[in-house]
Amino acid sequence: MKLDRYLVGVVGGATAAVALGGLGAHLLAGTESTTRLDAQSTVTVDGHRALASNIVAGRTEGKYHPLPWVGTKVSGVSCPTGLKAVAGASITCTGKSGDGRSVDIPVSVVKVMGSSVTWKFER
Repeated sequence: MKLDRYLVGVVGGATAAVALGGLGAHLLAGTESTTRLDAQSTVTVDGHRALASNIVAGRTEGKYHPLPWVGTKVSGVSCPTGLKAVAGASITCTGKSGDGRSVDIPVSVVKVMGSSVTWKFER
């Protein structure tokens, strides 16, 4: 009887640990970001407010390979222009993989809400 309770506790604890680890990896592996449009992050592209290219590039590089088993490590990410704060707007940023190959990273705006823009990139 005690052994049964012990085994149930061990299996339950292990299941919870795996579930929490999976949730943590999922959250870290996310490719969507919401960024405030303020004086430091905003530029103008074709007459529209836009998220500055250095903000998009830095956040993308930081989130592209958050864990060893998620994504490919990239460096030197750059974006050709700011990302217009217009739903559906898109740009393609580039970076370098660990072996020096060029990596194209499509980036697009999901939604714009007042003074913030939600955007995502593709791995």
